[in-house]
Amino acid sequence: MSDFTHFNEQGRAKMVNVGEKPVSERRAVAAGRVLVNAETFSLIKSGGMKKGDVLTVAQIAGIMGAKKTSEMIPMCHPVAIHGIDMKLTLDEERQSVEVVAEVSCDGKTGVEMEALTAVSTACLTVYDMCKAVQKDMVIADIRLLHKSGGVHGDFNRE
Repeated sequence: MSDFTHFNEQGRAKMVNVGEKPVSERRAVAAGRVLVNAETFSLIKSGGMKKGDVLTVAQIAGIMGAKKTSEMIPMCHPVAIHGIDMKLTLDEERQSVEVVAEVSCDGKTGVEMEALTAVSTACLTVYDMCKAVQKDMVIADIRLLHKSGGVHGDFNRE
């Protein structure tokens, strides 16, 4: 289990000590989507959903989710985030809401989980705001697209 840094010598979960790691510029980009039917897509696009402007509310929810990541994911360190940029777009061909989050900081640990949490929270918010119209929406393809900074170097999804 020596490759798994989140376990102690007894095999129990622990929070990794990052105190000795150098501070570096960190950035992560994650994405996901919510697949909807034609009626739901039309209501989101026209602003006709009864709960309000779906994309704006989901964008704010994503930002809030990123800021709360260390409170929801047990082994995540609190990170002093410099910025969070959420992009929510409608894809006519896929009948989907496309979500992209970019998170940045200068720190001793990365912001991949913050970006992924931002995307997940935004997608869940789209679902919540539209569930009165459609119950069978699909949240899909939540993934890390890019990360930079830290000792493990950069990652770019092909």
